[in-house]
Amino acid sequence: MDIELRQLRCLVAIVDEGSFTDAAVALGVSQAAVSRTLASLERALGVRLLLRTSREVTPTGTGLRVVAHARRVLGEVDGLLREAASGHRRLRIGYAWSAVGRHTLAFQRRWAQTVPETELQLIRVNSATAGLAEGVCDLAVVRRPLDDRRFDSAIVGLERRLCALAADDPLASRRSVRLADLSGRTLLVDRRTGTTTAELWPSGSRPATEESHDIDDWLIMISTGRRVGITAESTAHQYPRPGVVYRPVRDAEPIAVRLAWWRDDPHPAAPAVIELLTALYRPE
Repeated sequence: MDIELRQLRCLVAIVDEGSFTDAAVALGVSQAAVSRTLASLERALGVRLLLRTSREVTPTGTGLRVVAHARRVLGEVDGLLREAASGHRRLRIGYAWSAVGRHTLAFQRRWAQTVPETELQLIRVNSATAGLAEGVCDLAVVRRPLDDRRFDSAIVGLERRLCALAADDPLASRRSVRLADLSGRTLLVDRRTGTTTAELWPSGSRPATEESHDIDDWLIMISTGRRVGITAESTAHQYPRPGVVYRPVRDAEPIAVRLAWWRDDPHPAAPAVIELLTALYRPE
C-alpha cells in the first residue's frame, strides 16, 4: 500500500473546503485531479472515505478517522520541513549534568549579543553524548572523551575536580581534601556520563563505588552523609544544594571540557561556539 502526501492533502482540503470545486481552488489543481486523487486514496485504503451528493461532501465514519490521522501526518511533515529550513537559525547545545558552570549565563548573554540571528537553546540530556547521538542537539558539552568515531570534539577549557560532601561530614570543615581522604568511603558515580571512576586512586587504595543515574539522586544520597562524590566544578555552580558542600580535591587532575559535534555534519556555528567558550574558560 503506497499512500502519498498529496493524497492526504487532497482529502483534508476537500473536508476543510466543503466541496471538490473549492478544494481544487485551494490546491491549485483541476477538479478532475481532485476526484482522481481521492479515488486513488480510497482504492489504496480499500474503504470509502467521503459521501458526495449534489449539495455537500461529508466524511464517512472511517473517513473521519483517516482525516484525523492525515492531519497529524501532515502536521509532522510540515514541522519537519520547518526544522530543516530553520536548522541553521537555531542552535541546540546538549549537556549531561551541568552546562558550562559559572560561564553559562555569560555564554548565553554574549551569544545573544554577537549572534542574534541564531537562537541558542541549552538542553539537558543524561546520555554519554549529551543528546548528540540521539539527535536531540546539534552540539554537546561533554567532560570525557567520546570514543565514537562519528563525532569530533575540541577542548574549550579545564575545570577543577571537587568533592561533594554532606555539610556535617568531618571533611567539610577543611578547605580542600586529598584523594587519600576518600579511599575508605563509598563513592557515587554515574557510569554513563560521569567523569569519576575508582581508577583515580592507586590500586589497593580505591574507594567502594555505587552507581547513580541522576544529579538529583546523587545530591540526595550525598546529603545524607552515607556517600561522597567527585565532580567537575561546574556542578557546584549549577547545583548548589542545602546540606551539600563542595571542596577542591587538590591532588586530582583537572577535567577537560569538550564541545562535540557530528564529524560528517558539523553545525556551522561550531567554530563560533568554540571561540566564545574558550575565551570564557581562559584564565584571567
